[in-house]
Amino acid sequence: MAKLNLSVAMGDYDRTRALLDGEVQIDGVDPVYMTLSPEEIFFRAFRNAEFDISELSFSSYLVKASKNESPYVAIPVFLSRAFRHTSIYVRKDRIKRPEDLRGCRIGVPEYQLTAIVWARSILQDDYGVRPEDVTWVRGGIDEPGRPEKIKLQLPENVKMESAPEGDTISAMLDRGDIDGFIAPRPPGGDAANNPNVGWLFDDPTATAKEYYSRTGVFPIMHVVGIKKELLEKQPWLAGAVLKAFEKSKAAALAKLSDTSATKVTLPFVEEQLKAAREAMGSDYWSYGVGPNRKTLETFVQHHYSQGLSSRLMSVDEIFHPASYESFKI
Repeated sequence: MAKLNLSVAMGDYDRTRALLDGEVQIDGVDPVYMTLSPEEIFFRAFRNAEFDISELSFSSYLVKASKNESPYVAIPVFLSRAFRHTSIYVRKDRIKRPEDLRGCRIGVPEYQLTAIVWARSILQDDYGVRPEDVTWVRGGIDEPGRPEKIKLQLPENVKMESAPEGDTISAMLDRGDIDGFIAPRPPGGDAANNPNVGWLFDDPTATAKEYYSRTGVFPIMHVVGIKKELLEKQPWLAGAVLKAFEKSKAAALAKLSDTSATKVTLPFVEEQLKAAREAMGSDYWSYGVGPNRKTLETFVQHHYSQGLSSRLMSVDEIFHPASYESFKI
């Protein structure tokens, strides 16, 4: 039987490297891999469904899936995870603590970005700052005119403005036209060197560790999607793709654990790996629904309460049915 020739769009991560270099194969598939930035992948996937298999923004996927409009069906492969305490920047000359953000103006590149949904959940759950308590200013981080890739219908009590034509939220933060900035990337331009611009949390790593120890939540940013029309013809594909991504991640962790020669261009990797396993368990970057149900439920609830999902989805309907069980030997 001839293999399926499929396009696969994803980031170039250590956890995908074994797929890219051919060490791990997707059963029954002859892949054409494209390693692109998240912004390009998500724009092309959600605007035109250009890829057969694609890394997807978790938030954008839920916006579409809650309306039964997603061209993709997700599997629980979480290529990007991050504690988004480091994504919140403020004017340090005005904002001293999270509660000070009430009544302020916060710049975002897109309202529905996964990182920003998580950041808003942290501000609301831990500090009582609700989405309706601030004015959101949408604009490009470093390039003017960035559009919201998915049309949204936000709650009436959410105050949203667009950045002035030709302006960016980085420049606005630098000038002090906004009080805060939340994005997956740090502010650029002059804001990057402005002494009055900095993280909201003085020690975001310590804050994130305390958050995890209290909640057990390790935020999920990206999932992997397979075209719905493909799965209707080839239902075995979901299991094959999930298996391959699991094997690729296992290969990456095996290499990371080999400390005879560090695989990452960064000091203290061995110490960081040991600390992560002690705090979060040996499978600290887990795929699958079971070990991530609490994190998934937290995100789904906030996504709905922030007016992004058209209905409150159950975790048990988010992913392809084959994702919820696997064989054992």
